[in-house]
Amino acid sequence: MEYIRGRYSWLLRPALILFDISIIVFFASYFIDFKTFGLPYWSFGFIKSKATFFVFYASILWLISAYSIKFYNVYRYTTTLNILGLLIKQSLIFFIIVFAFIGFYRGIEINKITVLKYLVTSISIISFIKFLMFFGLKKYRQHLNGNHRRVLIIGSTDSTQELKDFFTNKSEYGYDLLGVYSSNSSQNTNGNIQDAVEFISNNDAIDEIYCAMDDLSENELKTFVKYAELNQCNIKFIPNTANFFSKRLKTDFYNYLPVLSIQKVALNKPFNRVIKRIFDVVFSILVIVFLLSWISFILFILIKLESKGPLLYKHKRNGINYKEFDCYKFRSLRINSSESENYVKKKDQRVTKIGRFLRQTSLDELPQFINVLKGDMSVVGPRPHMLSYTESYSKKIDPYNFIFRHNVKPGITGLAQVKGFRGEVKADEDIINRVKYDIFYIENWSILLDLDIIGRTILGIIKGDEKAY
Repeated sequence: MEYIRGRYSWLLRPALILFDISIIVFFASYFIDFKTFGLPYWSFGFIKSKATFFVFYASILWLISAYSIKFYNVYRYTTTLNILGLLIKQSLIFFIIVFAFIGFYRGIEINKITVLKYLVTSISIISFIKFLMFFGLKKYRQHLNGNHRRVLIIGSTDSTQELKDFFTNKSEYGYDLLGVYSSNSSQNTNGNIQDAVEFISNNDAIDEIYCAMDDLSENELKTFVKYAELNQCNIKFIPNTANFFSKRLKTDFYNYLPVLSIQKVALNKPFNRVIKRIFDVVFSILVIVFLLSWISFILFILIKLESKGPLLYKHKRNGINYKEFDCYKFRSLRINSSESENYVKKKDQRVTKIGRFLRQTSLDELPQFINVLKGDMSVVGPRPHMLSYTESYSKKIDPYNFIFRHNVKPGITGLAQVKGFRGEVKADEDIINRVKYDIFYIENWSILLDLDIIGRTILGIIKGDEKAY
């Protein structure tokens, strides 16, 4: 059971609901002349006022649609992209609700532009307040230390360390980490499991407990679950990241024998493939026509002046289902440099002066929009690896994860890249985290997520990236 904690934060959701309904009602009376309305036969008889009928209809259906898409289920860890997605869904539904009312309302005479003004004004104000509340609470938590949650972490795994870093470094989310306890106490923890039991027994101010399932016995888990139930404290469980991200397989039973197969991901569903392909083609044409068409001439001259060789070079990469394709780039290395497949390192002597600029600004990737038009790549997706590196990385990654990653088209940019895992792989953690973000992207794909990644990529180019060399 999820317990609501805090003195007044539980009032925020009802307050937002009342505000949204008030906006819908107020602007309905401002924009719409209810004198032109006649009550329809399905007005339930007890509704005598024309204005009251519309208010009743719009308010009830707004609440039903909001409940169905969980419009008001916004938490401190919710992302801006999630909120934007909820606003778009709710807006589209409410547009349908209002225009359906007009369609069913026989004999109504009302200007459609007026109705559109009503909808746009109402949704704009509701959206503004929703974002204002969301970002206002973040600033409130960050600078005034209000609306905080006191949390405890039990266990010592890579996942708990990642969660600890999140609580410590993201003050805007409002988590106060009271301690980390583990069966193997060390300098990075506050004690062992028995110390944790004593701590929570003497403190009734704990809001949430996070338990690493792989690091605790069943009896230890029961102890914390029992405490949480008695003290109405929320308890949450942290799976092992590696195990969690390996559960990509569908289980079928042949008689009593379980047989595993790769799940059909959202990106490969027919409708989503069409939507993503249309987006890829349109975006690529715009880049090729308005950017690549003229910048190629300039770079041809600059590249030729510094070193001999072609404007473009191509490398074999693994695409969807490990299919090989030629990946295009503007040449940034000297033509007489080693042709062996090695990632460029910092201060690499093979890189030309213009090549270093191209790599730092990611302009060397522009020809890959040709790959997108050809259908080998997408604008956004997991980055394709050189053939030799694909084989090398597959030995360091859970095999199911690695196969799952290659079940979609690779991209020019991706979620892993905007999260900092790009370029040279110096340690196993670099490729492990890269694959982890790639899988998250595949499972949570949407056009909005693509646009968010493209926006972050552009900002990264403007700001500069220390790994771009």
